[in-house]
Amino acid sequence: MLKIMVACGNGMGSSMLMKLAVEKVFKKHNIACLIEHTSVGDAQSSAANYDIVLCPLSFEKSFDGSKNKTIIIPLQNVMSEIEISEKLRLAGIL
Repeated sequence: MLKIMVACGNGMGSSMLMKLAVEKVFKKHNIACLIEHTSVGDAQSSAANYDIVLCPLSFEKSFDGSKNKTIIIPLQNVMSEIEISEKLRLAGIL
């Protein structure tokens, strides 16, 4: 089972909406996963515990220097299931 973190600036409403969009994509592809949402600040310290971190494009560099196997996926439109699917496909996850 994949462990996924979705992160936004504050970790409240927008990360919950991101989580719902990501869940739809994984359900559509019948891939089991555990998805949590939080702020970018909290995600930075716990990113190593996840297989994938999805975040807004503007926060991508917040995860640079991470020396683990976590895949960081930056999104231009964090609510777009199409973009989420495309980025996950490019990363070899879908």
